Amino acid sequence: MEKILIDDIVPILVIMILGYLCGKFSFFDDDQRQGLNKLVLNIALPAALFISIVSATREMFAKDIVLTLIAFFGVTGLFLLSYFLDRIMFHRTKQEAAICAMIAGSPTIGFLGFAVLDPIYGNDANTNLVIGIVSIVVNAVTIPIGLALINKGQAEARAKASKTDGEKVKIKLPQKSDEVAPVKEKEVTVADGIPVTDAEAKALREKGIIREIDLVRAEAHNHLGNGEKKTSNSTMSAIINAIKKPVAAAPLLAFVLVLLGIKIPASFAPSFDLIAKANSGVAVLAAGLSLSTVKFSIDKESLWNTFYRLLLTPAIIVLVAYLCGMGSDPTKISMLCLANALPPAFSGIIISSRYNIYVREGASSVAISTVAFAATCIFWIWLLPILAAHF
Repeated sequence: MEKILIDDIVPILVIMILGYLCGKFSFFDDDQRQGLNKLVLNIALPAALFISIVSATREMFAKDIVLTLIAFFGVTGLFLLSYFLDRIMFHRTKQEAAICAMIAGSPTIGFLGFAVLDPIYGNDANTNLVIGIVSIVVNAVTIPIGLALINKGQAEARAKASKTDGEKVKIKLPQKSDEVAPVKEKEVTVADGIPVTDAEAKALREKGIIREIDLVRAEAHNHLGNGEKKTSNSTMSAIINAIKKPVAAAPLLAFVLVLLGIKIPASFAPSFDLIAKANSGVAVLAAGLSLSTVKFSIDKESLWNTFYRLLLTPAIIVLVAYLCGMGSDPTKISMLCLANALPPAFSGIIISSRYNIYVREGASSVAISTVAFAATCIFWIWLLPILAAHF
């Protein structure tokens, strides 16, 4: 336990704190922070997921079919459970509960998956398989479902907003690099539940209207694209849009290659490995930078979201794994548990910022969960061997 704490957990916390301090002291500007996230989400993480999954075999997938099914249905089911519980317990609208599910129901597997699991379990095919499967589910399944739920709630939100006196604000939209026309001016109504585009959100923040968070927008582009038209897409369009992005496309392509029995030449591996090795360190630093931009407060809902994300979700995964007969391989149960015990996926809070929905509660949940993860990670590392000894 002490070795894991000193060698594995402490370095993660130190780098995250370093990122937080860099953000607080403006060591990186907005464009630089965005560049770090793009490096992780569009290059380093896809490379790490691809090369890790193609090293597996069809026999390994067949052997781990129970793990794969638990990861797929477990992550998706707990995402939907978070949605329904938020609607029942806190009387949230459809779109608010969808944002909550993206936060409380989705782990930040892209940012912290390799950083947490590799030092503890080793950088081998089994560890990478767990990270790859969970990453596919989060990026290609739960986020499109969340977007579809938000889309469903938009009609109700627009109807409700039309009957309220939202604050009307005139904003100047930023020009594109190839535009020479004068800056466009647009009147935007600011009220809870009214969606805004990325450009509108940026302009509103510059006017001081939306101040709660100012996270880098790389992951929002990664899942949403750019422009307002995405809000009217069908569920299938949202899924296709998510699958086309590198963070989902890379592991899916690797998965297909393994199923087809196509081997990537060993000589290609070093090229992927070199950039993949940058993933963990840069991702943890970027997570600290993102955390430094979050203004949060502690309330019942944010505490519940933290409990659900860090304790209840992995507990249910562990219980299901033992009930499904995985007790003979406690290491894989442990890996699956920690992959689902990570803090919230940052995509949820970025999407929250874009739509101006569930911003304060979402930011608080992300901040509290990220800080509390230092304790809950140690708790799971301590508890899982004890459970394995009894089962």
